Amino acid sequence: MFRPLFALFCIAYCVTSALAQSPPTQAAATQTPAATSGVQAQNIFDVKPDASNEPGYADQSNGERGKVQAGNNAPLWRQVGAGKEAYSSLSKTEAPEAGTLIQPFTQYPGSRLTNAGEAWRQVRNNWIIPYGGALVLIVLGAIGVFYWRNGAFRQHAPNTGRVIERFTPFERSAHWANAIAFSILGISGLVMAFGKFVIQPVIGSALFGWLAFALKNLHNFAGPLFAVSLVIVVLTFIKDNLPAKGDLVWLAKGGGLLSGKELPSGRFNAGEKIIFWGGVFFLGLIVVGSGLVLDKLVPGLIFERSTMQIAHMTHAVATVLMMAMFIGHIYIGTVGMEGAYSAMKTGYVDEAWAKEHHEIWYDDVKSGKIPAQRSLALPPAQTAQI
Repeated sequence: MFRPLFALFCIAYCVTSALAQSPPTQAAATQTPAATSGVQAQNIFDVKPDASNEPGYADQSNGERGKVQAGNNAPLWRQVGAGKEAYSSLSKTEAPEAGTLIQPFTQYPGSRLTNAGEAWRQVRNNWIIPYGGALVLIVLGAIGVFYWRNGAFRQHAPNTGRVIERFTPFERSAHWANAIAFSILGISGLVMAFGKFVIQPVIGSALFGWLAFALKNLHNFAGPLFAVSLVIVVLTFIKDNLPAKGDLVWLAKGGGLLSGKELPSGRFNAGEKIIFWGGVFFLGLIVVGSGLVLDKLVPGLIFERSTMQIAHMTHAVATVLMMAMFIGHIYIGTVGMEGAYSAMKTGYVDEAWAKEHHEIWYDDVKSGKIPAQRSLALPPAQTAQI
């Protein structure tokens, strides 16, 4: 019974095998696969490693590159990184760089040749922040050591009871307005520049963010006050800070710092004149000018990213140098010299103080060349407490 069935199975198997091994018919040979259209998906890991050997590979457009290496958008990003401008509907006057995603390559002092945004970041993080902070700390440390070893400059002669008006009310008002604005700007600037490394680890990100935001707004409001008061201070004190005979000798001998006897000087000595011309006039005008650019207050200037980057670097460097100079000025004007703070507070100094610290100016007052009382306010009945 099973033999006929087995024979039929063997015949069917042989026929099927023969059909499978036979050549295709003419109709089958002429058939072509269905046509495809559009961008075909491709696994980037299946791309042949010799795709870069394609003719004109380096000059391919983004569309051409997609046919060779799907998902490789290098041509597009190469154009973006080179600063190529794309279309933008925003006005050029309001947004001059709206179509430029990444700035062109440039090299700022202290940076590598890279796109301008990264070059600015390198200058700020690798130079301004570490070296600027180190300079401020060095100056503070040097003044601290000097005060610890020598103390304040004391007045040797006793007070005479006769006073001279050193600063008029107008002069003191201009100075205090400038000093208060500078203190606000200096403290807020230090927090914004170095607070991330010193304050944030202590108080946390949330509180530091609020503090930095508040100080940034305070910084912006104090800036115009500093600018106006700086101009008034320069115009008010420029006459008495002009170079005079004896200034070079005063500088060469350090004002008599080592000898213990101060050298004669006019109303302002050579050290104070350096602070005036270097810190107040030169650095002050640079700080104010760059600050106005950062606040976008300069008429007619196109505020591109490169403009703001250069203004920020200039502003930061000039500010750090100004602070280093003013720290010494603040020290002498407060705890560093007996009677200096009282002179700016009340406007008057004793004749003994004037003779000891500014002998040439004292002689001009005594000779009548300069009036001892220049304002309408009456001098104090008693000697100013110095």
